[in-house]
Amino acid sequence: MASGFGFPILSPAEIAEQLFQYGIAPIANLRPENIASPQPDLLPGVLARFFDSFVDAPGDGEDGLLGFSDLEVLDNPEHHAEAIRVLRLYNKSQAFLDSIQFKDFTLADFTRPTPRRVVEVLSALINFLFYREEKVTLLQPIVSETPDYHERTLELKARMTQLQKEIADHELAEQMEEPMAQQLEADVNALQQKVQVYNKQQLALRAKAAAINDKKEEIHRKITQADFELTKHAQENSRLMSKLVKSPEKVQRALEEKKSARAKLKESEKIAMQNDQEKSATLEIRNKGS
Repeated sequence: MASGFGFPILSPAEIAEQLFQYGIAPIANLRPENIASPQPDLLPGVLARFFDSFVDAPGDGEDGLLGFSDLEVLDNPEHHAEAIRVLRLYNKSQAFLDSIQFKDFTLADFTRPTPRRVVEVLSALINFLFYREEKVTLLQPIVSETPDYHERTLELKARMTQLQKEIADHELAEQMEEPMAQQLEADVNALQQKVQVYNKQQLALRAKAAAINDKKEEIHRKITQADFELTKHAQENSRLMSKLVKSPEKVQRALEEKKSARAKLKESEKIAMQNDQEKSATLEIRNKGS
């Protein structure tokens, strides 16, 4: 034996019997001569079943069972996926055997083993199962008192699968809604531009309204001035009326002039009032529009 790991070497008959006992025999009718004269798929088949049964959690195994045709893909680079599958199982087997101090396991042992090497590898594997069974028996009372974490693990994995599906569905929904979202974004941008235009128009209308208010105040000022002038003329008219007896013709002429001036002033006041009403109406309509 080439490795430094000490364990008893089993006979082909003992190996075949133990492989059946542990449920990792690669074929149903495995016989000692199959171990004494091994085929290339013997070790991969045993190791794949060993990992499925004793190392990997249920559903984690990716290698499955390898046949002779699967091992031949290492010589055929066209079968890239199958070659990766074989190498993955070899790397896993090498790492495990290295962990139990069987350190000289090579790819040739895996794909083209000799009878001696098959016996050594399988003897190491079965002795590990003996050791494992012994430790499990010692730990069984403790394990029986602990919760069943295996079922919890399966539940968590199922939940993870469900969440991954929900994430994928959500991403698909986002992709399907992307055109609608882009259209909505374009509509929002167009509305924002219209709002900016309306805001500018509102500012312009406010400026016009302020100008109209200024004109309105000026008109009110003129009306007040006209009222003052009218009062003045009325007083002057009264004064002239008092002089009418003394100079009737002169007073009458002055009175006619005052009446004419007063009529013109009234007409100007009327026109000013109409202009004021029209501008007030215009301002109210523009304020409602803005």
